[in-house]
Amino acid sequence: MQPPAGPDRSDDSGPLPHTRSRPAHWLATAAALAAVILGAALAGPGDATAGATAPAKAPAGPPAAAPDPGAARYPVDCGPFRPEVVRRATSDLDGDGRPETAVEVRCGSGAGTRPSGVYVLAAPAARGGAPRVVATLVDPKEGMSVTGLDATGRTVSATLLGYSRAGVPRCCPDLRRAVKWHWRDGEFVLTALPVAKSV
Repeated sequence: MQPPAGPDRSDDSGPLPHTRSRPAHWLATAAALAAVILGAALAGPGDATAGATAPAKAPAGPPAAAPDPGAARYPVDCGPFRPEVVRRATSDLDGDGRPETAVEVRCGSGAGTRPSGVYVLAAPAARGGAPRVVATLVDPKEGMSVTGLDATGRTVSATLLGYSRAGVPRCCPDLRRAVKWHWRDGEFVLTALPVAKSV
């Protein structure tokens, strides 16, 4: 019978020499692990990692104020009269975290009812500037009056009053339609609600 090629370890139940743990081995491993943990703690995440994983924080300080309709300039020619703010409603219409103001404006006059305009105001472009008119929902040139202006979520709603013909007195509009403007894909989209049945 041929002798075995290597030493016979069939009766040796202990680990092989190269797998035996020695105190020096464990000390070296613990020291290396401690150095890695300490280095990671001191270095912290880089700027890119922090920006990618940290949740967005709300701006510090009080919430942004809604644009002041009295400080805005409107695209209305009132001649010798000043534009009057008749109604206002505030909401974060475009979802950017800052409120916008929907405003009904008409020219002041001594008598009669002047046509209204409906505008959306956003914060000034520069600090200390006037609020910006970012959308015209109703142009005064359309000859309509407005009632029930409201803003909720991303929607502006109102009731438009108009005239079926030129002979209808300006005091007494004979047409009425509820409408909504929804902020969608970067613009206001008009939806006219069904006209109520006559009684």
